[in-house]
Amino acid sequence: MKPVISVENLGKRYRIRHAAADAPTNFREALAALPRKLLGGGARAGDEEFWALRDVSFDIMPGERVGIIGRNGAGKSTLLKLLSRITEPTTGKITLRGRAASLLEVGTGFHPELTGRENIYLNGAILGMSRAEVQKKFDEIVDFAGVEKFLDTPVKRYSSGMSVRLGFAVAAHLEPEILIVDEVLAVGDREFQKKCLGKMEEVSEGEGRTVLFVSHQLAMIEALCDKTLLLENSLLALDAVTSEAITRYLGINTFGCAIDFSRDKPEKNAKARLLKASLARADGTPTWNFELNDPIHIRMEYEIFEDTGGPAVPNLHFTDAGGQYLCVNNMPEILHGKPGRYAVSCVVPGHLFNAGQVCVGLALTSYVGTSLQVHFFARSILVINIKEDLFAASERYGYGGPMPGAFRPQFAWSGGLLHG
Repeated sequence: MKPVISVENLGKRYRIRHAAADAPTNFREALAALPRKLLGGGARAGDEEFWALRDVSFDIMPGERVGIIGRNGAGKSTLLKLLSRITEPTTGKITLRGRAASLLEVGTGFHPELTGRENIYLNGAILGMSRAEVQKKFDEIVDFAGVEKFLDTPVKRYSSGMSVRLGFAVAAHLEPEILIVDEVLAVGDREFQKKCLGKMEEVSEGEGRTVLFVSHQLAMIEALCDKTLLLENSLLALDAVTSEAITRYLGINTFGCAIDFSRDKPEKNAKARLLKASLARADGTPTWNFELNDPIHIRMEYEIFEDTGGPAVPNLHFTDAGGQYLCVNNMPEILHGKPGRYAVSCVVPGHLFNAGQVCVGLALTSYVGTSLQVHFFARSILVINIKEDLFAASERYGYGGPMPGAFRPQFAWSGGLLHG
């Protein structure tokens, strides 16, 4: 059997232009420099080359569910854009044996002026399907997306959640041989995420189609994917079974238990960005492994570029391994939203969460008037592994089975024998 996707020595290079000392400062100077620019062409002195992806090779077989993970800037989105034929590679070769449907960002493949109904047929035509083939799947798509009331409304009036629901429904139901899904599913609610995971399992197991899935939510990757590609610094660091790739990824991201985003370029028009995040024990030892009784120290550094117009509140989002929210915790002290670099810490008391994995997301938000502003939200970027010594736990009294629930707080009990 031939691979449905073959990638050989794939690379993508971008050229970063820096302003030259003699760069034109007005229209007259720009006009005078135009002939020189047209005749000279090519790279300018001081231009910088950036390889978003370099020397990547792998094969994916029909029916495989493959995760793609890596820190921000590792090359995940670039790889998906190359596989989706949105951009051309600088080096290497991609061979796709079958039609590919991609959902890389909210509204992918939709024309904003067309209605939901019209966009369904448009996407089908792009995938090479006849009107009759699309019509056969039409009711399933609408039912899955839950947008029946808005079918004849232009997509530009859809919320981001509605656009994602319809986009995924179209991509999954129009029978592409390859389904490529980026982190965009994080926009949907939990119930819709569960539907999407179930549909991706269905199309791969039941229909033999191939799924590529990028997410920072490791629990979703682990639940869905048979194997995972780990990208690091624009290179393919590992192509292995998912458990091995996640273990390696956690080792990368929690080496010294410090994630450092300070080298990443800030998003355009961002008012703030996350710089660093870390986990440690009470004595300052960096780790992501904690005993049930250990307090967990979480530290985050962030930078504000522009006044947020009100207090800027650091907050932590705790989820379980399946992505279900456990709790959200805000810093109670009021911090102003003035430009500058900030560092805040939080101590999670021991014996709060149950044994297992807890994912931590970090965010900075402001509430101005009646509007919530999210300046950054890094989902599930820290993973806390809570262990328990079954024989040392005093409240178990010899019981060695699982303790259900996400939380394990210790309550104050009292009482004793009433009658002898």
